Amino acid sequence: MTMFVGGKPPVAAFSGVISYLVVAGGGGGGTYYGGGGGAGGYLTSTATLTQGNVYTATVGLGGTSGAYITDATSGANSVLSGTGITTVTSTGGGSGAARNDFDAKNGGSGGGGSSGGRATGGTGNTPSTSPSQGNNGGPNAGSLSGGGGGGASAVGSNGSTNGGAGGAGTASSITGSSITYAGGGGGGSNSTGGAGGDGGGGAGGSGAAAGAGTANFGGGGGGASSVAGDGGAGGSGVVIISIATSSYSGTTTGSPTITTSGANTIIKFTGSGTYTA
Repeated sequence: MTMFVGGKPPVAAFSGVISYLVVAGGGGGGTYYGGGGGAGGYLTSTATLTQGNVYTATVGLGGTSGAYITDATSGANSVLSGTGITTVTSTGGGSGAARNDFDAKNGGSGGGGSSGGRATGGTGNTPSTSPSQGNNGGPNAGSLSGGGGGGASAVGSNGSTNGGAGGAGTASSITGSSITYAGGGGGGSNSTGGAGGDGGGGAGGSGAAAGAGTANFGGGGGGASSVAGDGGAGGSGVVIISIATSSYSGTTTGSPTITTSGANTIIKFTGSGTYTA
């Protein structure tokens, strides 16, 4: 028979070590042979929380789509912050360029270029982080098409006769299953729109509406095919924390999704909220 001091089993020591994934909102796709939106920045690592402290997850929204006389907008940052840890800021994806005087923007991943003097794709990993949070958007190669937006693990493809494909995202197993986040949007073209990057990137338009980036994956929106079409909106980001179930406090705000995987509890914020360690 097992005997415990005081008749009670020992209480497991608190361990505040967590794994985290912070993905920002994806950029919106440009119009008028538009470039795809860049994926939201992707940052993952570990940190140590202090028992009793409050930690805030801020989930960035995706950028808005571009229309003929309106520039697409970049995605918003996602942030994990709190006393005793270094603030983690993933930068929103850059918006895609449009032929009518709108340049591709820099961001976590850069937006794709267009034609008519807007050929250069946006620069990813802006501001610079190590490891990198994203990649450059693809340029336009001289035809009426847009380059693909950058993704977390690959640059966007060049726009040529067809729209460039969005750069692929990066897989994470923080929830217990391998899921890919932060794919870039495909470039638009009157021939064939570029495919959205794996990880929630929207497809580029080709006479049909451009695809939106997937919500809570940080995917970039697809670029539009012509002056008459709108680009796709960027997908919102996500903040995920994995902590040992023996140390999980159960105190949250903002209605995150709570699941378990093995010995860990997974706190998934699809909107902003807090966790008290």
